[in-house]
Amino acid sequence: MSKEKQTIHEFDLNVIYEYFSNVERQGPGSQEITLKALSFIEGLTEKSKVADIGCGTGGQTMVLAQNIPCEIIGVELWSDFINQFNQNAQNKNLHDRMKGIVGNMENLPFQEEDLDLIWSEGAIYNIGFKRGLNEWRKFLKQGGYIAVTENTWFTEERPAEIQEFWQKAYSEIDTIPNKVAQMQKAGYLPIATFIVPESCWTNYYSIMQKTHASFLKKYNGNKTAEEFVGYQRYEAELYYKYKAYYGYVFYIGKKI
Repeated sequence: MSKEKQTIHEFDLNVIYEYFSNVERQGPGSQEITLKALSFIEGLTEKSKVADIGCGTGGQTMVLAQNIPCEIIGVELWSDFINQFNQNAQNKNLHDRMKGIVGNMENLPFQEEDLDLIWSEGAIYNIGFKRGLNEWRKFLKQGGYIAVTENTWFTEERPAEIQEFWQKAYSEIDTIPNKVAQMQKAGYLPIATFIVPESCWTNYYSIMQKTHASFLKKYNGNKTAEEFVGYQRYEAELYYKYKAYYGYVFYIGKKI
């Protein structure tokens, strides 16, 4: 599709995806945190099948593949991310048992009880935490696991500025006990929860800050690009100001 025929929404999406395309991870996280979450998952073998939903370019997926013997499928809506994902798998000699496919988390290309583990770092918010837990459950085998990160309130009350920002950006943001209750209600035994450390956020925002100049230079005069970078900078400012009140939490559950 030529740019002349693209809708504003499609072009905006291209700009947003390209903004995140030049970094290993498209959200706060680290190899250590991925491995910590993985340590709560039992029983994976060479015959096990894992799906990383909203895998991006596969930073966390590569960590999984290097530490478990399973077949791993990365699912991502954006084809350029999948191209990078598969190239990264090839470069790391992991392509024999992992691959990325273009797909929508609202209509996953799996059979019922097809998977032993569903992974999703920084992506389930796109469909919503409750909806994701409920709709994805059917793809898990009995006793299979789900492991996701979710933006979460650390306190029952918080300043109005950050409350209003996240309520508008992601209305499902909630406290840890409420998220655990949602997981249990969806048919999972909650196995573990832990907070993704501040260092993951500061590292992520630091990396993204370094891309702003080249990104804005490439899209010089593009109002959408300028506004999006401005939004990202504001989000980072709010995090540093209010990090005591919210952050990512890893939630790990087992299908019962």
